[in-house]
Amino acid sequence: MLEFSLLAGILFGLFFGLVGLGLNLIFGVVRVVNLAHGDFMMLGAFGAFWANKLLGWNPLVTVPIQGIAFVVAGVVLYYLLVPRLVVLRDFGMISLVLFFGLSQVIEALAVLAFGNDPRSIFLPVFGKEPVRFLGETFPAAWPVSALVSVVFMAAVYLYLYRTRVGATTRAVMASREEAAASGINVDLVSALAFGLGLLLASVAGMLSLFMLGSVAPDFGSGITVTAFAVAILGGLGDPVGTVLGGLLYGIALMMMQSYLPSWANVLPYVLLVATLLARPGGILGKEVRHA
Repeated sequence: MLEFSLLAGILFGLFFGLVGLGLNLIFGVVRVVNLAHGDFMMLGAFGAFWANKLLGWNPLVTVPIQGIAFVVAGVVLYYLLVPRLVVLRDFGMISLVLFFGLSQVIEALAVLAFGNDPRSIFLPVFGKEPVRFLGETFPAAWPVSALVSVVFMAAVYLYLYRTRVGATTRAVMASREEAAASGINVDLVSALAFGLGLLLASVAGMLSLFMLGSVAPDFGSGITVTAFAVAILGGLGDPVGTVLGGLLYGIALMMMQSYLPSWANVLPYVLLVATLLARPGGILGKEVRHA
């Protein structure tokens, strides 16, 4: 049985905050639940893996390169899919089905391209020596991954609350109709948010190689549930609240793995159901948004 470590829970919590942040940003702005979120994480992980294996690149080097590719992919996907959906009467349900189908397509193509074997990066790319902090010892990849997560979560906060385009993004999150009536290009703002959501997914996927051990083509569905649970905990439609949701999830996961390890894999589903029943607006008590 593992000994419970609050500090390890915080490190994992920061990582899980990043896992849920992209999904929550897309939902808050576009109002669709991206059920392919975990599959985009998987693609980001495989991109970092192959760049390291074939080119010897440190995974951090792939972040800006993959980031540009995922932002472009998100903008293209938005304009291909979402404007055709929003005019439909059952927009919410049809979008769920569509992104579930997209998830299955990405997974099938990944199996064809990479096979079913899980992939890991075993080289100490973030340092050979473990890190000691407050009397505890961790693999170097854990604090580095937590730090990268904090940097990107802080960047999203600055984007939303310290930039002009962030102000328009928050206006769209509040009301797409009122934002459009005030002259904001809702589709452009939403497409950019969709692209940023996929960028965050790619970074979280790269970090998954170190925080979760390995990534396989079927990685997507399970981690999407985790991302959704984190988003619900912090408040669905509230990207900033996702940080709190991630911390709560990471600490709860460490406790489960320490005291009830056989139940640890059930944690995302338990938290998801419990939060929806007890506090559907999330821990921060935000008003529930509807897809």
